[in-house]
Amino acid sequence: MSATTATTVGDGTVTVVPTGAALGAEVRGVDLRRVTDAQFAAIHRAWLDHSVLLFRGQTLSDDELIAFSRRFGELDWAPVQENGRRFVEGKPEIYIVSNVLGPDGQPIGSLGAGEAVWHTDMSYLEQPPKASLLYALEIPPAGGDTHFSSMYAAYEALPEALKRRAAGLRVKHDGTYNSGGFLRAGVTPTDDPRTAPGTLHPLVIRHPETGRLALYLGRRRNAYIAGLPLEESEALLDAIWAEATRPAHAWTNHWRVGDLVLWDNRCTMHRRDPFDPQARRIMHRTQIKGAAPPSA
Repeated sequence: MSATTATTVGDGTVTVVPTGAALGAEVRGVDLRRVTDAQFAAIHRAWLDHSVLLFRGQTLSDDELIAFSRRFGELDWAPVQENGRRFVEGKPEIYIVSNVLGPDGQPIGSLGAGEAVWHTDMSYLEQPPKASLLYALEIPPAGGDTHFSSMYAAYEALPEALKRRAAGLRVKHDGTYNSGGFLRAGVTPTDDPRTAPGTLHPLVIRHPETGRLALYLGRRRNAYIAGLPLEESEALLDAIWAEATRPAHAWTNHWRVGDLVLWDNRCTMHRRDPFDPQARRIMHRTQIKGAAPPSA
């Protein structure tokens, strides 16, 4: 990371260190168990400026993770997993991302050890979450890195003809499978994008807080642009996806225990590298409710 920018607040200094990539910054000098109002104002500003924030060396209980997350807004309950279960009794806000099996031989979390493809969290809902926070409790010795891509940068890099074509279009965000490729609980599978369950959202949205234009994409599988012949929809989405997932728009977090990463779900996508299924990975995630459906 480079280009340190120190933002001084009333009771100390919050240091924001941009990654040097199209998005992302590390925030230093903050214990997330004890965030003052002035520090939070600096964190919130940095989040809007950089879309993804990394806080290293944190020591958070689930209650402390929930408390910090709530400063950004009301929390969603964790989604029901592919096996129909929730995982944290008494704390429905906590979603466990893990490949570890419990004493009963059942997974303690979701998404396993495979690749998690490029996606926006729960964008198949009419009102998706506006933000997600992921906290590392155990990490594998290799693999499992998370990549983030700026949908601001992806939109701005589109050729003008493609920008004009994308304006006003709506894309179906598929609700059949999660980002690990697992079938969602209670869903009948289909691979026809025209009939797959999901929600239509504008292909290009205006961020409600920054006012910037961004692509809004969910998962490539079963995505469909409303009103177009299937072949035309597929070709257009392929072109847009190629731009949205270019390395030039991305930054990668190589996880350490104690990392907390906060991302803006309205202007980023992310994916995860696979890792050795015999290695342990345990992450706890919270989600901030969206204030409104994505809009153009």
